[in-house]
Order: sequence, then C-alpha cells, then structure tokens
Amino acid sequence: MLPWLAESSVDRFNDVRDTSLAKLVKGDMLALILKGVLVPGQRINEPDVAARLGVSRVPVREALRELESSGLVVARKHAGVFVRQLDAPEIRDLYQMRGLLDGFAGRQAAQLPVARQAALLAVLDDSVAAMQEAAAQHEVQRYYGENLRFHWAIVEAGGNQTLTETYRGIVQKLHLSRLKNLSHDIGMQASITEHRDIVAALRLGDPQRCEALLAHHVGDAYERLLQATPAPA
Repeated sequence: MLPWLAESSVDRFNDVRDTSLAKLVKGDMLALILKGVLVPGQRINEPDVAARLGVSRVPVREALRELESSGLVVARKHAGVFVRQLDAPEIRDLYQMRGLLDGFAGRQAAQLPVARQAALLAVLDDSVAAMQEAAAQHEVQRYYGENLRFHWAIVEAGGNQTLTETYRGIVQKLHLSRLKNLSHDIGMQASITEHRDIVAALRLGDPQRCEALLAHHVGDAYERLLQATPAPA
C-alpha cells in the first residue's frame, strides 16, 4: 500500500490507546483527500468530521493544522478550512522539484548492490507489466496507481529517509492536480515506453542515464498534464 494512498478506517478509532487521535484523524482526512472524496476547493466541516469519527473537535483542529502545514489544505479567515487548489506556477515548481528528486533516486538505484538491485528490478518489471495491462484495458486509475508504485520503489530503494519524506510530500500535493484528469488517457503508452527505458538503464547499472531518463520522464509527464488540462476561458 502506498504511503500517500493509505486506506481509511473509522474502526481503528475504537481500539486506539497509545496513538494520538490527531494523527489518526489526519490519516483519515488525508486518505479522503487523496482518493478524491474531498476534492480541491471543498470546505472541510469540523463538526461533521468529529461526529463521523466519534471524537471531539480538538483533534480535528490539530489534524487540520498539520494538513495545512503540509500544504494540502488552506485555512481562510472567517470561512473555514478547504482542500488546497494548486495554481499553475505551483504545479510547475513541484514538477521541477520532483524531476530533481526522481533523477537523484535513479542515480542511487543504479549503484545499489547486486542483490538489492535485483529485488528492485523485479518490482519494477512487475509494475511495468501491470501498467501495460491497465493501459490495454483503459483503466486509467489503475495505471496511475502502478505509476506511483514504480517511482516510489525507486525512491525507497536508496534508503534515504529525507528523500522519501520530501518526495512523498511533493507527490501528495501533485496528486491534487491529477485527480480531475484520472478519467482521461494522458499518454499512457508513451509513458510506459519511458518506464521500460528506465528499467533497462537500471539493469545496465548506468547512473548517469538513469538520472537523465527519470528527470526527462517527469518533465514529459508535466507536458502531458498541460495538454490534458483545459486552457482557462
């Protein structure tokens, strides 16, 4: 299960003893945001959240403050808390940063010890096959999930905790801009070809090529997103 697409379960709240309620509330709302149940621009109603989870409004407020600090929600004075809507410059900047991080992760992955690299390649091969199957069935959401799994496997393989935390934060925010496009085929076949090239470079143990391919791949993904996003009227 990907860390930014964790399942939400109200039942967990009934048995919690040592875990912070605010942390659980945050996880629940995060899952709803990233699944598109709470959509960008939507107001989050504190009393409704508290009643649904069977908690007071105090942990809900604390959870919302944490989500605001992570950039996923925004508080508006006298109006409430809303799911964040990213503007075009923010999306561009996030993709630029993601390209740098993906490139670095690819360079590191290409230099892994043989056994760890073989384990990573097995995951990536499986992910590419699943992406191909999803594309053949025009299952865009399934494809997108596999795409996330592919990149997360590379990022996580290096064992750099700062990288994984930073990357997760960026992808969570970028996910807000992708929700409205998940019903459209935005170049899945071209993307699959790029993924196969990345795997081939990893298999050859070529750090420079892996870095370049991953950075270019993220740039191409941004261009495909721009093409899929209607121009403002």
